[in-house]
Amino acid sequence: MDSIAEMLTRIRNAGLARQRTVTIPYSKMRFNIVSLLVSEAYLAAALPSPDKKTFTVTLKFNPDGTSFIQEIVRQSKPSRRLYVSVGAIPRVKNGLGLAIISTPQGLMSDKEARKKHIGGELICTVS
Repeated sequence: MDSIAEMLTRIRNAGLARQRTVTIPYSKMRFNIVSLLVSEAYLAAALPSPDKKTFTVTLKFNPDGTSFIQEIVRQSKPSRRLYVSVGAIPRVKNGLGLAIISTPQGLMSDKEARKKHIGGELICTVS
């Protein structure tokens, strides 16, 4: 099973159910993806548990009560990896969304990857 897709589904479902927090099993890759979403202001916070077995994600909501993340889609899958060059990095919602790229220099947003002129594996898109 794809653990990143499962994490994204948990976040999506928590937003639709209007839950403020969601608990996710810890892995370095999952925590780095969520930390990037926190730094890009799509999520409010991510706090690992003391034993590092889980971490708690606090979601952000709009004033009308809807989740700040409207759509979160896994692009590269274990059965079909999707690698993009710097020229092929998608612009999500004409630059209003976010694409997460796994590069040789670590995880980064689509804007940062274009700025550093680096391609990599397209993990997911968020809007």
